[in-house]
Amino acid sequence: RDLSGFGKFGKRGVGYRIDYLIDEIRKIMRTAGQHNIALFGAGKLGQAIAGSDVFADHGFRIVSLFDVDPEMIGKEVGQLTVRDFAELGEACGGFEGNAQTLRLLTRLEAKTEGAGLNLTRATLDACTKYPWPRAAADAPRGVHADGSPRFVVKFGVYDDDRPIFDWMRRGADGTRQCLEAQVMDLADDVAYSVHDVEDGVVAGRIDLTGVDQSAVWETVRDWYLPDASDEVLDKTLAELRVVGGWPEAPYDGTRRSLAALKNLTSDLIGRFCGAVQHATFEAGDGPFVRYAADLVVPEETRLEIAVLKGIAAHYVMRADDRVALMERQRELLAELVGLLADRGPDALDRPFADDWDAAADDAARLRVVVDQVASLTDASAVARHAALTGRA
Repeated sequence: RDLSGFGKFGKRGVGYRIDYLIDEIRKIMRTAGQHNIALFGAGKLGQAIAGSDVFADHGFRIVSLFDVDPEMIGKEVGQLTVRDFAELGEACGGFEGNAQTLRLLTRLEAKTEGAGLNLTRATLDACTKYPWPRAAADAPRGVHADGSPRFVVKFGVYDDDRPIFDWMRRGADGTRQCLEAQVMDLADDVAYSVHDVEDGVVAGRIDLTGVDQSAVWETVRDWYLPDASDEVLDKTLAELRVVGGWPEAPYDGTRRSLAALKNLTSDLIGRFCGAVQHATFEAGDGPFVRYAADLVVPEETRLEIAVLKGIAAHYVMRADDRVALMERQRELLAELVGLLADRGPDALDRPFADDWDAAADDAARLRVVVDQVASLTDASAVARHAALTGRA
């Protein structure tokens, strides 16, 4: 009765021709032909599946094995090496948030069909933090919050977005950022340093009157400045402590304490932006647009920003509960990508379902799945995962 919903495969009173029925079921389930499969989870079940020939005999070849457990990453399972979930998008050219931003602005955001938001070259270039493709990216360095080495490289364009990228970068000098992108890059650093520290203080995770300098400096070196010495970082923190508004007593949640913290935030932003503006104007006469000038960030400012980012990273991002939360999020995203790739267009939002149907191969379909997941907020990703798995 279920099969009759797809057509007539047998004869009443006679039954089915088995070979023909198997072929038709394969067509219905889209399992005809050969399929390269990425397997998520390298535990006992994952290892058993990856090491079995049964799936290959039925057209499913396990070509990649992923896990989020640092102890599993790098281990050999048969002919495969367990890879970090962060490498998930390898088959379609990788995933990078900045490259995804360019894709969103030029293709996925539906304002002008075929052109995304239909922005000018200058605007798109100003939004491009890493103006180079993956092949030209530097090797990753440093470690994640859980201590595992970084695998993902920084780049600003996927290979299939090169036409719009090349048009946008026409006339640019190699991988040089335009001035506006340099300003955006600095704004990111200022926000991550100042506001993350402010949020950490309010949340009770950071006490600026009692910074564990030795531990924080290790984080600074792991994440931001690998060659910075304790002496240099000690001096930098001492200079920050004389900024007006730097607390002399722990934050206590009172309006007075909150007002003082906000004044510190304003003082630090003014300090950083003022120093950069002064240095930039001193370096040239302008015009301060596009490729006619560069933003000049004084070494002292660069160090002060790194110290604040290190304080936030050590006390917030590297806290045990945050590391555990990030691991759960990575596991959920890995499962979500696998579920969407398995279920195809029926599980995708309509625009992405249309992209799936138009995709030419497995790599293009994986890119569609990555686009769908990247479009979700934290809450909607959890909700989509729950809907597909039946688990809250």
